[in-house]
Amino acid sequence: MQPLEQFDRIQRASINPYFNALYLIKSRLMWDLNPYSWSSRNKMNKLKDSHIGKKAIIICNGPSLRKVNFDSLIGSDVYFFGLNKINLMFDETAFRPNAVVASNYFVIEQNKEFYNTTDIQLFLNSDKSALIQNRKNVIFVNYSSIPRKFARDCSMSLFQGHTVTYTAMQLAFHMGFSEVALIGCDHHFETKGVSNKTVIAGETDPNHFHPKYFADGVKWDLPDLLGSEYHYDLADKIYKQFGRKLINCTEGGKLEIFERMPLDAFIISNNQPKKFI
Repeated sequence: MQPLEQFDRIQRASINPYFNALYLIKSRLMWDLNPYSWSSRNKMNKLKDSHIGKKAIIICNGPSLRKVNFDSLIGSDVYFFGLNKINLMFDETAFRPNAVVASNYFVIEQNKEFYNTTDIQLFLNSDKSALIQNRKNVIFVNYSSIPRKFARDCSMSLFQGHTVTYTAMQLAFHMGFSEVALIGCDHHFETKGVSNKTVIAGETDPNHFHPKYFADGVKWDLPDLLGSEYHYDLADKIYKQFGRKLINCTEGGKLEIFERMPLDAFIISNNQPKKFI
């Protein structure tokens, strides 16, 4: 049996569906009554199918990201989703993603200065909307706790799926992209421990592309790799069902759910709009 201190709190002895339903309704109503939710939903609706048949790349945060020549990607007609603290690489390249996605509480708290000053399109967890100024480039994303879901339309809610990459996959589908690639998705962490446990970072970070990503005593959550794999597989099935593709262009790494392809091949391959359901 795992010690109780590995969990945020002791679970209730009974499973009460009415209690859970009331909590879901209450939290959803609180967000729907927030003016930020109205503007975010309006902006999200405008993005629906705005990039039909086009390509996107999700820039994950593994150490292999340092192998990518980002300067060579400047001027590409591919749409780029950066994740979390992607801004830590901005001092090393003139490349900038089209959008940045962040869902984890600690990430948003630690990186709020960047989120409050950038003009890059942002998709951020609505639970942390109080920390972020609502601007034209900010969309607050609401998450549902209903498990094992994939939102093809993100105007209402998404499911986190244990990784911000899953959020980006849902957003890319919502926006109409037909082929979506991953880079820097190493799917491997040097730091070991119980999935989803909050821990204190050491002096440097061996798990991400930048040594100060989670470092110097900040809090972060250990990954749930099995949970991520389940949702990656679900996303892959949904994309295929609608005639779209998820492709892994990561150099190396341990994620083998998606078709693999070199990044340069994905960039230069035929990018004519695809017909899909």
